[in-house]
Amino acid sequence: MHFGFSYIGLMFLIMLIVPNLFWTKNQPKDYEKYVHNESKILLLFERVGEVLVTCLLLIFKDFNIQGISAWMIWLITAFVLMIMYELYWVRYFKSEKTMKDFYSSLMGIPVAGATLPFVACGLIAIYGRNPILFVAAIILGVGHIGIHLNHKKEL
Repeated sequence: MHFGFSYIGLMFLIMLIVPNLFWTKNQPKDYEKYVHNESKILLLFERVGEVLVTCLLLIFKDFNIQGISAWMIWLITAFVLMIMYELYWVRYFKSEKTMKDFYSSLMGIPVAGATLPFVACGLIAIYGRNPILFVAAIILGVGHIGIHLNHKKEL
């Protein structure tokens, strides 16, 4: 693991943050009703994971393109998943913006808005050979996916 700025990490974070900024003005109907029921432990996992993943993606240059090799399949797959994540958001923003729309699956992937970036982050960790990011992604995934699955069950 090598410290240094990661432009790949920055691109990844931009792909995560931009749709979420639009979401703040386009939250699903009745969303506030569900927020009050969130598990405090899952919320803690989510917040800690968000901070760790954000920082780690930016401070390790190992996530940058390191030449053409078979190892790049991890990075390419991560970006394909992030493109699917963007498509998930396009579909959501074109929908009626209900809770069902927000917690929908995409191509058989459950709660796609939480699952796709979690898996993509794990794949970037594998590509960069960074076990710290991998653990941070798991922490984030437990919280974020857990919260999404609980909300989906409430529907």
